[in-house]
Amino acid sequence: MNRKEFSNKVYEIVRDIPPGNVATYGMIAFLTGYPQCSRMVGQALHHAPDSHDIPCHRVVNHQGRLVPGWTDQKRLLANEGVHFKENGCVNLKKYLWDFVSKT
Repeated sequence: MNRKEFSNKVYEIVRDIPPGNVATYGMIAFLTGYPQCSRMVGQALHHAPDSHDIPCHRVVNHQGRLVPGWTDQKRLLANEGVHFKENGCVNLKKYLWDFVSKT
């Protein structure tokens, strides 16, 4: 799969994350069929065109940490009802997308 195909697959998966849920970069990489490519997921999302209307804010790291320097991410998630732990991370036990039962 070339980079453009990979990115398009990432965008397709991220669009499926329901409001009020998050997924990790690793989960998205797994769902693309390339489980070792979580960094490429981040790169694809970083370069996602605004016109594609992709809810990139619903993707966090494996600990529930938000993207450093992207101050709107927390606000966007909070607007969807996501609450944060005291350390600022998303509570993955509560908000992690259960893609198996929801697909």
